[in-house]
Amino acid sequence: MERLYWLNQIEQQDLTQVGDKAFNLGRLLQLRYPVAPGFVVAADVTREFLLNLDTQTLITDLPYSELHLDITNWRQLQQVASSLRQEIMIANVASTWVKVIFDAASQWQANCLIFRPTVGTNYTNSKIEDLSELLESQVCWCNITEIALALKRSWSQLFRARSLLYCNKKGIDLRQVNFGILVQPLWDATKSGLLVANSSGLEVQANWGLGNAIDSGEVNGDYYKIKPDGVIIEKSLGDKILAYKVKDCSQLLPTQTNTIIEPESSCVFSCVLDLSEQQKFALSQTELQELLKLANQLTNQFGTSFSYKWTIAKNNGILYLTQVTPLEYTDFNSQLVIKGLGAASGQVTGTAYVITNFQEKPQKLPSDTILVASSISIDWLPLMRNCKGIITEVGGLTSHAAILARELGIPSLVNANKATELIKNGDKLSINGDNGEINKVKFNTISSDQDLTEITKSKQSQDFSTQIPTSTQLMVNLSQAHLIEQIQSLPIDGVGLLRSELMAVYFLNEHNLSILQNQERRIEFHARWSELIISFAKAFTPRPIFYRSLDLRFNVLEPTSTSQSLGERGTLSYVQNPEIFEFELGILAQVQQAGFNNLRLILPFVRSVEEFIFCRQKVESSGLTHVPQFQLWIMAEVPSVLFMLPEYIKAGVQGIAIGTNDLTQLLLGVDRELQQLRNLNECHPAVMRAIKQLIETARSYNIPCSICGQAPVLYPEIIDQLVQWGITSISVEPEAILRTHHAIARAEQRIILEAARRKSYEL
Repeated sequence: MERLYWLNQIEQQDLTQVGDKAFNLGRLLQLRYPVAPGFVVAADVTREFLLNLDTQTLITDLPYSELHLDITNWRQLQQVASSLRQEIMIANVASTWVKVIFDAASQWQANCLIFRPTVGTNYTNSKIEDLSELLESQVCWCNITEIALALKRSWSQLFRARSLLYCNKKGIDLRQVNFGILVQPLWDATKSGLLVANSSGLEVQANWGLGNAIDSGEVNGDYYKIKPDGVIIEKSLGDKILAYKVKDCSQLLPTQTNTIIEPESSCVFSCVLDLSEQQKFALSQTELQELLKLANQLTNQFGTSFSYKWTIAKNNGILYLTQVTPLEYTDFNSQLVIKGLGAASGQVTGTAYVITNFQEKPQKLPSDTILVASSISIDWLPLMRNCKGIITEVGGLTSHAAILARELGIPSLVNANKATELIKNGDKLSINGDNGEINKVKFNTISSDQDLTEITKSKQSQDFSTQIPTSTQLMVNLSQAHLIEQIQSLPIDGVGLLRSELMAVYFLNEHNLSILQNQERRIEFHARWSELIISFAKAFTPRPIFYRSLDLRFNVLEPTSTSQSLGERGTLSYVQNPEIFEFELGILAQVQQAGFNNLRLILPFVRSVEEFIFCRQKVESSGLTHVPQFQLWIMAEVPSVLFMLPEYIKAGVQGIAIGTNDLTQLLLGVDRELQQLRNLNECHPAVMRAIKQLIETARSYNIPCSICGQAPVLYPEIIDQLVQWGITSISVEPEAILRTHHAIARAEQRIILEAARRKSYEL
């Protein structure tokens, strides 16, 4: 390593070594703008590190090699990306490099560091700025071991599947990419946010703590829209539920009771904000004026179109710039409209189709559509399948719209406040389902090759050929038959939740079950539905299919207000109207008669043992229990199951599936379709204790226990506890299969390691 490039010493000729982000910050620091100190690990260091690896692997498999990488072959793409990143992570970083970085960073006396990718190219025709946005910053403790790991994690970002795919699409030769790493101290912050400037004015977002929550789309920050003359024309209080903070180095795990579990190696953590902080604006009037003054000064360097990220340090109260991006090159093509919560990953551009009246659902949507609506119920499924993207004003991460979007792989946002007001029919939009951003773009900027949907969708289908086998079963939640082909070849253990009500949407006419009164249509419905279930049973045989019978609620087949969503749903509806349940059992019996013995049945929303006994008798009468492999389970989502599970088991329950979505809303009194109280989530101690009790009770009675709600998807950190408690299977959406498998394998290996250590201590 020749030298580090300190921000306050960067010159024009250093641009190719330090990249655009660092160059802009260095330029501003030298002009006495408030920029935190930092230095760049030069692009030549990256290049030298990569050259010391297995060059045959690195060169042969890259898009520009003679053995051209077929980016349309997702298996090959994922395998290449995985092998390249693995090669980087197992390599040794020169100890002299790490020592130089550690010595330089130690002068800040900061416990935590942040490594920001900063890239550029040797030519000017590529959209290298967009590639830069695909690369994520890394944080680490300021010590030799952590610095070496952070370096490798940063470099490996360039070889993720989405990076390789993007470079191929844009014609970017990775040999021409100058990849530097900006290293800065990560100080705890009282508040952070984003400012976007253009010729029509300014937009400001703010939240408490570090900027992670806004960047990731986990919160909607306070919002200001300001004219060029400084007059505030719009001001709205954000939905600020949580904040990220830097851990105290004296304790690896924070002691606050409201802290959300994070990986032990992370030096940042997220915590739930006090209600008083949620209900007041993060910025004082003085701080807002300071942001506006800073924006006005930056016009001297970047003109009227730029954005900057900012943070106010906790230790000294100084407002720092953390990233500045000139936007003149886009000719104002992109303008931040609003932020929501990323519900289904992916980035896509398209034309807005805004629906302001929930009851006026269109029969068909134009192509290239991003659907914008106040809310969406599951009977909109046929419309959703044809959308490029979805935006809703209400709805949480466990809402039906969010669950469906994730299963279908459609980039989606929920809880985008005032979306139907701020977005007009026909607006050209770019949405990001990962960080929750919605941008307006000019029409001529939209083309099919600019969509990043393929990039993010490629994460959904990963190569499992080298994955570690696990004892805990990994299963998938499904309802859409067109996804079978891409899922069935993955080494999952079956379908843990086949959602019948989402399948039935296609068969039901005028949102009701009146077709059962018409003999001709009843026969047609019976045939089509049994054929659909057979397609799942056939594709996954001999692996089990856990079919959840119809969970009829008012807002499923005939949308109404969410206040009626409990209604006569679940097995209570079977007791009150046995005909529907008997009809459904007849369909399942026909699947068995077709020769498929891998069908299992889960009863939904069971409130009492008496309801279960009624249903069990109906199941026995249908003949389903004549097949030895058949099992009758119940969903454990009504809190009464917590206390009555032994009685249910004595009555014939053969297994339980924990539905964390409903269990959470019923235990905590929150609505899963809303987000105002989303700090009361599945990680709440009451919910986690309930899950633990259900698992342990099931184990004591020797029956299997699965979990099929959104908790393991939204909060993968709890998988460690689920495995430790003895969960037998975890069922997730297709897009979460790979990361859930990794989490399960990690948890099981940790248990094995701890057991081995205890044994060695005993010896």
